[in-house]
Amino acid sequence: MWDAEVTDLKLLFVHERFGALGGAESNLLATARELSKRGHAVALLHGAATGKGEPGWRETFQHRFPLAPAHGAESVRQALAAVQPDLVYLHKMADLEVLGALLASGRPLVRMVHDHDLYCMRSYKYNFLTREICERPASSLCLFPCGAFIARNHDSDFPLKWVSYSDKRREIEMNKKFCRLVVAGEFMKQELLRNGFDADRIEIHPPVPPRDDDCRPSDFGSRNLVIYAGQITRGKGVDVLLESLALVRAPFECFIFGEGNHRGYCEKLCRKLKLAGRVQFKGYAPPEELKIFYRECSVAMVSSVWPEPFGAVGLEALRHGVPVVAFDAGGIKEWLVDGHNGFLVPWMDRNAFAARVEELLGDKSLARRMGEQGRQMVAKDYDFSRYIDGLETLFASVTGRIRVPAAAGTRDA
Repeated sequence: MWDAEVTDLKLLFVHERFGALGGAESNLLATARELSKRGHAVALLHGAATGKGEPGWRETFQHRFPLAPAHGAESVRQALAAVQPDLVYLHKMADLEVLGALLASGRPLVRMVHDHDLYCMRSYKYNFLTREICERPASSLCLFPCGAFIARNHDSDFPLKWVSYSDKRREIEMNKKFCRLVVAGEFMKQELLRNGFDADRIEIHPPVPPRDDDCRPSDFGSRNLVIYAGQITRGKGVDVLLESLALVRAPFECFIFGEGNHRGYCEKLCRKLKLAGRVQFKGYAPPEELKIFYRECSVAMVSSVWPEPFGAVGLEALRHGVPVVAFDAGGIKEWLVDGHNGFLVPWMDRNAFAARVEELLGDKSLARRMGEQGRQMVAKDYDFSRYIDGLETLFASVTGRIRVPAAAGTRDA
């Protein structure tokens, strides 16, 4: 049974996965750990395991409830009965049966909107063929001309799957009933408003990485190490990154950290571009390992060509005093100031991307200065404790609790 000694909030996290994978999972785990340290009880209702970083999840979530296939509503009821949560904090979950059961419970519901899954049938908000970014709300145009009712299938051997427009509309309407929707920045807030969500229910809380007292700035040595860290999916633009690096004339080493369904294609492209001697695909690396490489890094690259909801991985690089070069896509411009803490490059402009990387590799004093300005900005504007303070204030408001932290971290616009 649930630990009766916990006197603060009991929180049930809900997520489609269990274990490390991308930014959503990193944020969920870091948030749950800190809330637990502050005296809140955390439990997890979850979908399939990722096979990565699972021990840390088991340690944080001692009360775990896997979603039974085809019995989502019953899994929800069992979790709610066992936990008796004061609030349900949902991250990524599209299962209509699960959403319906959560709404029927009458519990306060808060959702963190990490990306575009909620209102985009393809989830990445750009045209599959042209990669042109979509700026429309969910509508019948998703069916024609977009053709989003056919999408890639990552869950079975068959490459395609059918996506129901009516189910997507139902999912959107269900989420409109949540008490609050948390987004990373103004860009994502505008996406929700475009899709008819109530502005009064949207709060901005940037999902910043936890503070690390062992976070030493880079030494900007002669190694000329450049790093990409993130999922290797088509929207993350690793193929465009490789095409850009092929234009860089200065000597460099590139480490690509991450996994994803586009990795095989990118590895072949790497060999085709004759980059294999300079580019290494390192696979998934936990944060403790990744920070070792940032200490030798000269440039961090964020190559997303989809409209990136926020791009918190860039904040992690800036925290290490490493300047960032990124395409101007989505919410990245909310933290990357062109010419101040890195370079914001026109979308898909490979020549400009290569030129900016080469400029930083060739001018270490510029790279060091930009990195330091980025490090100061992150310390000032993106503090993890204030982020958690903001969530606590939100949860207190939604649940009607009196307890409010002294320094509220809500960042609304």
